[in-house]
Order: sequence, then structure tokens, then C-alpha cells
Amino acid sequence: MAGCVENARGGINMINRDDMLELTRRMTPSRSCFDRIAGAYIDDMGEVDESFNIHFGKLSNAEKARNLELAKTVPFSKTNEQLKEYTFPETAKGKDSIWQLLQAMLQCGLKNDALMEVFYEQMADGYPVDHDAAVFVFHGVYDIPLKGKDKESQWESEEVYEFIICTVSPMQAEYEPAEPVFGFLYPAFSDRSADREKIDIFHANPEQVEEGLMYKLLGK
Repeated sequence: MAGCVENARGGINMINRDDMLELTRRMTPSRSCFDRIAGAYIDDMGEVDESFNIHFGKLSNAEKARNLELAKTVPFSKTNEQLKEYTFPETAKGKDSIWQLLQAMLQCGLKNDALMEVFYEQMADGYPVDHDAAVFVFHGVYDIPLKGKDKESQWESEEVYEFIICTVSPMQAEYEPAEPVFGFLYPAFSDRSADREKIDIFHANPEQVEEGLMYKLLGK
């Protein structure tokens, strides 16, 4: 079933595991590339209950560690199994699309609360469940170092990769999300560079595709 859905959407690309590992090395308490975290709690009726938006550096050490584990779930998952890369079809990039919303979220670095509320509502609409859930969004900036012919990193920056990681989780306690069941990394980090035409989508269980969320992101 999942394969048929993917073939219908098309645009699936292979992910280089080394690219994902390079990113996760910048997701530790001592070397975090995140500058902001925003999120919302969704009630069992699919309504946005509460939301927050804070500079990542203002979190306590315990909160940083807990949220870094959430964010790392996406790039550190099983590449090309749990985490798959998709090309946005042109039909999913029109007016009022999630693709356009993601561009705006990147541009403001998640600082526009009204914009984030629209995003939470879209995610809640695509995740109709009978339990409480949490949608967390992380904004990161990674200075991609140049690599010499020996593939060793050099001090010079080759490119600045600005990205968003989103996780969708059921709640295990008040204000405490369980492990994510769905998430994404945007833009895709491909060949050590940003690709805004692509998105890496995570499913904890690849056999149970979150159809509503996939439709929100990629359309039919």
C-alpha cells in the first residue's frame, strides 16, 4: 500500500546517509545549530490548545537535551526506509500551499507567531487522531565547512544551510511529547547543500504512512 502511494506521488530520491550524520553532529548540547524552537499542543478534537515560541538558547540544559533528541529523530532515522526524500510536484507549490508556507517560515526564522499558527492548524488538520499530540518545529543554521581533496573539513564556510525540522508526536504526559511518529527536514540536505525543491519525510513506521500529513505536504 505504501509503495503504491509513493509511486503515485513520484519524485522519490535516495538520501546519502553521510549527509544526515553530518547534520546530527551539530545537534548536541555543546554544538547545537538550532537557534529557535516553536510548537503547539493539539487536543483530541484536533484543535490547537496552546503554543510556544522561544530562542533555543533560553532553554534549560535539560530542556535542550530533551528537545535535541526529538529533533535528531528525523535525520538520525533509517535512511531511505524511515526517512525518504521527495521532490515537490509543481501542483503542491501554488498559492496557500505548505511549500509557500515553509518558505515564509524559513524567511522569518519561525519568529512570526501568526504564520506558525497557520502551520500548526494545517498539521492538525492532516493528523486527525483521538488523542493529544504535539507539533514541534526547530530552526537551524549550519555553516557547511569546505572539504579539501582529502575530504577533511577546513575552516572556510562553503555554504550556510538554513533549515527546519518538524516533529509530530503523541503526548505521553502533560507538555511531554512521546517519540515522533512523523516529521520532516526542509529543505533537503543533499550533497552537502540545500535543495528547496525537495523535502525529507520521516515515518517511525514506514508501513503506516500518515496519509493526511503527506497530502498536506505533497498533495496527491
